Amino acid sequence: MMLVDYGGSIFPIIAHSPWNGLHLADFVMPFFLFIAGVSLALVYKKVTNRAEATWKAVFKALKLFLLGVLLQGGYFHGVTSLTFGVDIERIRWFGILQRIALGYIVAALCEIWLSRQTWDEVGFFKSYYWHWCVIFSLSAIYAGLLYGLYVPDWEFKALTPTSMRPSSDSFVYLVKCSVRGDLGPACNSAGMIDRFILGVDHLYLKPVYRNLKECNLSADGEVPESSPSWCHAPFDPEGILSSLTAAVTCIIGLQYGHILAHIEDHKGRLNAWSLFSVSIFVLGSFLAFIGIPVNKSLYTISYMLITSASAGITFCALYLLIDVYGYRCITSVLEWMGIHSLSIFVLVTSNLAIIAIQGLYWSDPENNIVHWVITRFLHK
Repeated sequence: MMLVDYGGSIFPIIAHSPWNGLHLADFVMPFFLFIAGVSLALVYKKVTNRAEATWKAVFKALKLFLLGVLLQGGYFHGVTSLTFGVDIERIRWFGILQRIALGYIVAALCEIWLSRQTWDEVGFFKSYYWHWCVIFSLSAIYAGLLYGLYVPDWEFKALTPTSMRPSSDSFVYLVKCSVRGDLGPACNSAGMIDRFILGVDHLYLKPVYRNLKECNLSADGEVPESSPSWCHAPFDPEGILSSLTAAVTCIIGLQYGHILAHIEDHKGRLNAWSLFSVSIFVLGSFLAFIGIPVNKSLYTISYMLITSASAGITFCALYLLIDVYGYRCITSVLEWMGIHSLSIFVLVTSNLAIIAIQGLYWSDPENNIVHWVITRFLHK
């Protein structure tokens, strides 16, 4: 994530895809969700008190959600601003940690309440039959709302328009839709649900679709007034509807964890993981082939399946490298980062690490490391 966040402006091919398609950055969130699901199978391998386990899971998810609001809700204003605090009328409620929290609690409740502790007698699929029911139910609800809801024309007010207007001015943009089942950035039902429930002022202000050619994004990140109206609109890639399929990724990771917890030999684990990964990858590719786009911002079903399969394949490769062949020393840095992942995320997301680096300079404050990188690489 750090690589794509800070290297994406230098190498656009690794940054998030503007809309449909897959870049390196688009694998980060599914990998987070996948490994969270894997861990749950180990944490709740034996549950003696379901009520107590439920309260602990809910409390943990709530803490993670609130931490996400603190980090991405608008409290930290960036490395160029000395101000702080959140305008409650514009706070962003959803974000990366919030999505992980939602996926975590759905998968945790599945594991606590819907698992049958009879693996040896019943088998893999029958033991977790209700998990698959949840997977299909969430996917069906998502597809029904994404393709079935009617999206009318809508408008929004930009308090800080992207043109050269004064920041105190406001401008009302009209987006013409009147469609059903549209998966474009302007008229999809995922955005409509977020605008209706959360409010347009509580969505992500710099959606990645502004990098589309239609928006004519300038080098300084401004969208000209001549661009389509939807280019000026906020849109949350971690919104409500897409959280349904994101939770499915976590439940899929949970199934990989079941294999790890219940199958003892390496060959059996790798065979099961490989078969599972190939199967869902083929299914996801088929859905993409018949017209369901691979889209991270909407977290489409094809995107969910392909990225989950990619996480499974990566998991198999690392397991083979480390647990089977014993090359653990070469992954010690990654292991350390995994243990301290939340702390690293906090330091990077809130720019605390970048601010600390900026404190070191040669002779003049403008000669700090961050400024040197920006002037040498980003402005070329």
